[in-house]
Amino acid sequence: MKEHRYRITLEHLATASEGQERHAPLSFEAGNHDDIFAIVGKIRGNGQFDAETSAQLAVGLKLFSEVMLKNRKHPLFEEVQPAIRDFIGKLKSQGRPA
Repeated sequence: MKEHRYRITLEHLATASEGQERHAPLSFEAGNHDDIFAIVGKIRGNGQFDAETSAQLAVGLKLFSEVMLKNRKHPLFEEVQPAIRDFIGKLKSQGRPA
């Protein structure tokens, strides 16, 4: 399957409380059948959330759902698959005129 390839980098900028350990950056590559940048743009464009929240939602959902898609027969995802499909359908319809 052809896919878009991404490098994901997570940097720990601050701790929740004083004295907690800061972590070294985490970086990994991930593939996705969708253009995640286009999806971020669509979610930002529907005006429900601010730009950062929209990006967090889109990236988190696309990373999770791609793992679920590639492992669709794994029992871990059995119960959550229908709910995620419904959620994604609802999210897609939010930006469309009624």
